[in-house]
Amino acid sequence: MTQILSSVAWPYANGPRHIGHVAGFGVPSDVFSRYMRMAGHNVLMVSGTDEHGTPILVQAEQEGVTPQELADRYNRVIVEDLHRLGLAYDLFTRTTTRNHYAVCQEMFRVVHRNGYMVEKTTMGAISPSTGRTLPDRFIEGTCPICGFDGARGDQCDNCGNQLDPIDLINPRSKVNGETPKFVESVHFFLDLPALVDALATWLKGRQNWRPNVLNFSLNLLDDVRPRAMTRDIDWGIPVPLPGWEDNPTKRLYVWFDAVIGYLSASIEWARRQALKTGDPVDADAWRAWWNDPAAQSYYFMGKDNITFHSQIWPAELLAYNGEGSRGGEPGDYGRLNLPTEVVSSEFLTMEGKQFSSSRGVVIYVRDMLARYQADALRYFIAVAGPENQDSDFTWSEFVRRTNDELVAAWGNLVNRTANLIHKNLGVIPPAPSADALQPVDQAILQAAEAGFGEVGDAIGHHRQKAGIGAAMKVVSQVNAYLAETAPWKLAKGDEADRQRMSDVLHVAAQAVSDCNTLLAPYLPHSARLVDAALGYQRPFGDEPRIDEVTDLDDPSRSYPIITGDYGVGPKWRREPVAVGQAVPPAVPVFTKLDESVVEEELARLRGDL
Repeated sequence: MTQILSSVAWPYANGPRHIGHVAGFGVPSDVFSRYMRMAGHNVLMVSGTDEHGTPILVQAEQEGVTPQELADRYNRVIVEDLHRLGLAYDLFTRTTTRNHYAVCQEMFRVVHRNGYMVEKTTMGAISPSTGRTLPDRFIEGTCPICGFDGARGDQCDNCGNQLDPIDLINPRSKVNGETPKFVESVHFFLDLPALVDALATWLKGRQNWRPNVLNFSLNLLDDVRPRAMTRDIDWGIPVPLPGWEDNPTKRLYVWFDAVIGYLSASIEWARRQALKTGDPVDADAWRAWWNDPAAQSYYFMGKDNITFHSQIWPAELLAYNGEGSRGGEPGDYGRLNLPTEVVSSEFLTMEGKQFSSSRGVVIYVRDMLARYQADALRYFIAVAGPENQDSDFTWSEFVRRTNDELVAAWGNLVNRTANLIHKNLGVIPPAPSADALQPVDQAILQAAEAGFGEVGDAIGHHRQKAGIGAAMKVVSQVNAYLAETAPWKLAKGDEADRQRMSDVLHVAAQAVSDCNTLLAPYLPHSARLVDAALGYQRPFGDEPRIDEVTDLDDPSRSYPIITGDYGVGPKWRREPVAVGQAVPPAVPVFTKLDESVVEEELARLRGDL
């Protein structure tokens, strides 16, 4: 059993998330985590809402609310949406907890003590009309290196180079289009040049990463410079040093504190475990994932966040550990593990266009799940999502895949098998004797059992498209098996035919059960329905829940979390079906979509509805 940390990108709490977001961080991380639990590993899946930074401050002012009120509102919306999608977090929390503040400040103090936070005077961008600091990502212009018009103030997505806003040619504010004013300001910078050798050694030792992610990350080493880790802003975590902590306009950079959320969420999870068990030792349970060198950690996100997870966060960890050129010693958290792999997806577009809430090119997770089954969305993301190249969500393809693959192939197989058993036998029949098994029976049972190795290997190596493709291939083979053996015809025959029908239906039930296990990480909601179709009345798989909790260090604050008690479902192996178990009349597992859905949704996209 291996300790597996699933670190899932933190959605920003300035609005509801759209399906492009969950295609990058949500569904891939959940499929992986569910599979790893089923395979017997000890998984800790953590994330939360990212709630600091200028964008929330600006939006809160526009709406006439406080930043905390805005964050509270969208934290709840995002929690509800991700829960409905079935994301089985051990803890989905938020960055405005006192626990997160304390962990971030501890990280900063130790990195500073080890000599990797250096004080520098820099030119910061402010809005001439408001006097407010403009964050790097709120400034666009022409890249001075490759000439790309649309580079951000922190990096150019075209050439991948790290930038400063003042480097841009013709910089402009994304808030109102005005030209920013640059003024001197004193800030702390993470000394990346002092960490670059350690970063290079770590990155060059990575194996089996997606090539686009590793190549991009290695290229970042060519232009390493100190990176600002504080900001001129009054919404965020105070800088925990004398002369700074009481300064109302200096805060830790949101990207410094957001990536620390993986650690702080793990610590919060452990502290909550200790509250449940009453054993204070459990408050240190997080260390099994962070201090044990044998533990593995996987970070899931979209490609726009690679820099922060393959360079900035590992650099912060190396600095905390004292493993850069300046040396140093770890703090109270001990030596912290660096990522095993940064699992980045490409972008999902919609009807050939980039998602854009302001332009109406969007469908939010909440709206999607209000009209369609969660597993229909999960299936589309798994089979056609942006795993290693950009992909496009179209309504016609969503309807086709739902109807032709989920309904006609998998759902129909479940219904046919359950109905044949219900009508002809009433219960799952006994397993055929070894002598009674015919070659066609043995072949389908072997194909289904072989799926555990093939699908599991694909998911474990982040080739989820290959995994679901292999699972659906088994579904197709079982459908072909039923067509070839035709148990409905055997039901009309003599005693020998009916015995053969019984044998076939046992084999079919076993194969359907195997397919359900293979698909369970991808389709957890329907997995429970398939289990019930075979007559089971039991918990099936990891079912997340929303709990209302009180802040561990501030009893005046409460918030919702996603959590769960996992590991009660099936294991990643064949489990013999329950002979003699009553099988009820079949109920459709998936909802077939009318073709009119395509034009209706395109009309919504155009704003006609």
